[in-house]
Amino acid sequence: MKLSDFKMLTFDTYGTLIDWESGIYNGLQSLLDKLPLRLDRDEVLELFAGYEIQQQAENPQQLYSSVLTDVSRSIAKKWQIKISDEEAEVFGRSVKHWPAFEDSAASLKYLRQHYLMATVTNCDRISYMGSNARLEIEWDGLYTAQDIGCYKPNLRNFDYMFEHARRDLGVLPHQILHVAQSLTHDMAPATQMGMTKVWINRRHGVEGLGATAPPQGDYTIEWEFNSMADFVAAHQQELV
Repeated sequence: MKLSDFKMLTFDTYGTLIDWESGIYNGLQSLLDKLPLRLDRDEVLELFAGYEIQQQAENPQQLYSSVLTDVSRSIAKKWQIKISDEEAEVFGRSVKHWPAFEDSAASLKYLRQHYLMATVTNCDRISYMGSNARLEIEWDGLYTAQDIGCYKPNLRNFDYMFEHARRDLGVLPHQILHVAQSLTHDMAPATQMGMTKVWINRRHGVEGLGATAPPQGDYTIEWEFNSMADFVAAHQQELV
């Protein structure tokens, strides 16, 4: 099996292409500044992860911007500090400020020459516009939680992607290679769906899962790379 055997790549965006951990941590600075002690970055991210996945599970049709707004309120309550409606809403709208990883845009540009490309994302469409501009790509498919009505790791996200890839692009499930960083939101459910996967291990060399809750269920990883640039290099090597 080769990377070049597939017709289409599907991506998770946040954590894989967009540095959401930096975006989240920077977006919470107004709350962190109110604390008497400085917290470890990963401690903050892990707290976010727990509240985010709970909020998404309990409110599957809530827009991601509103999910973030409510998560910031939950974090403030946990820290026993006040948060204004404006502060909460600013964090809710912060996705557009989250930076792309340095290798993302160039890697997508290269891969676009060899594959159909789509993303299945827990974001909403308006919030995603800012990220899309940073990634400089026109996706063949943009499948958001807003469209699907629930959040990954719910398997409906992958069913939706399969359906639209088949109907709109003529691509069958076995022709799709899924590329993602999150074990929880992507590797585990994609394994359940029988997909072949590339794990972009952006947190290589760092303990813990950061802004991602622990995965539920087993998963397999067919390829692992530390970056999108490494993924591209492996694909190029196949073509030599």
